Amino acid sequence: MDSNLEPLARSLRDAPVVDRDGYEYFVHGVTDGIPPLEPAVLEAVADGIRDRIDLEGVDKLVAPEAMGIHHGTALSIATGIPLVVVRKREYGFPEEVAVHQTTSYGEDELYLNGVDPGDRVVLVDDVLSSGGTIEAVCEALEAAEAEVSDIVVVLRRVDADHEDVSREVTNLLDVRVRDGALEVLDSE
Repeated sequence: MDSNLEPLARSLRDAPVVDRDGYEYFVHGVTDGIPPLEPAVLEAVADGIRDRIDLEGVDKLVAPEAMGIHHGTALSIATGIPLVVVRKREYGFPEEVAVHQTTSYGEDELYLNGVDPGDRVVLVDDVLSSGGTIEAVCEALEAAEAEVSDIVVVLRRVDADHEDVSREVTNLLDVRVRDGALEVLDSE
C-alpha cells in the first residue's frame, strides 16, 4: 500500500457496518461524515488522487452531493482547480442538466450546473459500489458536452458488482465488508 494512504487506511479499520434494507453499509467519515473526518485523511485523499491521475489541463472538478463534496474540496484547494457540486436540488437555470441516480441503497434526482461545453472535467466521489452515481453524473456531463478526463473515487467496494458502471474508474483503496466488518485491501 502507498504509505501516503496510511492515514486513510488506518482511519477505516474500525468503521461500523450497518444494515440498510439488506445492504451492508459501512459508516465512515469518508462516506458519511461520521465520525469526524481528520484533516490528515483529507490531505491523504487529495495527495492520493494527485498521484494517480493527470490533472494537467483540467478545467473543473465535479463532485456529487453529498459525500463527494469534501473530497472534491480538498482536491480543489490542493490544485487550484474550481469545484462544481452536482446537487440533489433543482435550481431551474436554463443550462441545468437533470438525471436520475439509482444506487445500491436508494434513488434520487441529480442536477448539474456550472459546466460548460468543452470543459475538461474530473469526477471525484467517495465510494464505488454499484456505479449508479458515476453513471448518472457522467450522463449529465455528456449532456452538458463536457469531456470527462478521469473518474476517481476514494474507495472501491470489491464485494459489490459495479453493475451500473461502464467506465474506467481510478480508486485509492479497495475495501470489502466481510463477516460484518470492513476490510481494507491492498489495491496495488
